[in-house]
Amino acid sequence: MPKLQEAVDALETLYPLRYAESWDAPGLIVGDLDAPVTRIAFAADPTRAVIEQAIGWHADLLVTHHPLFFRAVHETSGAGVHGSIVSALYRHGCALWVGHTNADAAFRGVGQAAADAFGLHDLQPLEPIDDPQSPHAVGIGRVGRLAEPMPLRDFAQVVARELPETEYGIQVAGELDAPVSTVAVLPGSGDSMFDAVRASGADVYVTSDLRHHPATDALEQARWEASLRRHGLHAGNGDGHLRPALINTPHSAIESLWFRYALEDVPAAIAARTGQRPEVKWINMRTDPWDLVIR
Repeated sequence: MPKLQEAVDALETLYPLRYAESWDAPGLIVGDLDAPVTRIAFAADPTRAVIEQAIGWHADLLVTHHPLFFRAVHETSGAGVHGSIVSALYRHGCALWVGHTNADAAFRGVGQAAADAFGLHDLQPLEPIDDPQSPHAVGIGRVGRLAEPMPLRDFAQVVARELPETEYGIQVAGELDAPVSTVAVLPGSGDSMFDAVRASGADVYVTSDLRHHPATDALEQARWEASLRRHGLHAGNGDGHLRPALINTPHSAIESLWFRYALEDVPAAIAARTGQRPEVKWINMRTDPWDLVIR
């Protein structure tokens, strides 16, 4: 049967660690390399509830998008929840591998999975990574085109329909009847990428965790540039419509679209290496933190 080392090799071929941002530390977090892997669970976040489901299913490996540790740690005792998770994983023989910003950038990774789910074609990375080893364009985010233009309000419904349901829902800012053809998508926290989105000429930007000040500044700039274009002056991209409009999505919900591909790609890659295909399961419980929205 496949060993954990073989499963990790397959994962890190699909989602190379060299794609990770400098501040990120994805890869194998917990596990013995010679342990067998016959069951792999996938989940957006390594929360305590997710860990319990993975262990209850007798998973040998849990693959998550978000890290267990975002920052350096100096202890993993039972006094903290992260230490209790590490202990539980080892006691029950379940490894943990994280595909974070490396999976964001990869072919058939997080960015591409979301763009495909929203019906985009002719995809290019929003922020490309030059990788001569990859036969495909890779990088953070995706920019693509819809098969047919549609009003912003209708495209927002497409996004909402494709995402796993959450209490938080989505938020939309822009001219709701303006036509949408070109879309930029960056699953995860995306308000540091406004310059790249403006340069792409996207009609709308779909991302998460938009903060008040960066989002307001981006919209105000877009409104100003649209007014200049309406007066015949060159500013930004396109016609007199505000662009880019903004669609703010629940962080883990949009990133979990990756598992539509990972549940196929990971066991196939392991089977190609070992001749044996592990059983897989998507633990798709809601892990966004909000339980109630009051309007």
